[in-house]
Amino acid sequence: MASAFGHLIAAVAIVKVTTRSPQSANLWVWALISSVVADADVIGFQYGIEYGSSLGHRGLSHSILFAAVWSLVLVLAFFRKQESRVWTWVTLFLATLSHGILDAMTDGGLGVGFFLPFSPQRYFFSFRPISVSPIGVRGFWQSGGPVLLNEFYWIGLPSMLVIAFVMARESRRRR
Repeated sequence: MASAFGHLIAAVAIVKVTTRSPQSANLWVWALISSVVADADVIGFQYGIEYGSSLGHRGLSHSILFAAVWSLVLVLAFFRKQESRVWTWVTLFLATLSHGILDAMTDGGLGVGFFLPFSPQRYFFSFRPISVSPIGVRGFWQSGGPVLLNEFYWIGLPSMLVIAFVMARESRRRR
């Protein structure tokens, strides 16, 4: 998996691309949570759920269906008064789905169950430059430095370029 830091910076870029300024704090909070919520599945290890199970790590919580349903629930629960609820759903969907996309670009693990529960197949992309992040805080503190440097190169820099482009475009529109 990519680290939480990589997932969060990708979510920032997604919010900047899919919404107009200013974005509500509510949207920012839920987009950031959505970008990391898929990894709640690691709790399953404590309950004997196998990694390769549909409910295991990178399983159902990393699927397209999960991203769609999670985003719909958030929009219905927390964005009732929002004028552009469709775009809010799109933003939250992409922030949630970005988790699986980044994980499918890592160099470790069993792949991502994008089409669960309809297909048990797990996928990686052919382009896999992101170093897999250790699971757990202890493992991350022991060997996370090289992972963060790798993510800065493959997630951080591209995200910052996207954010800079969007901000420049918004600045030109205001003039």
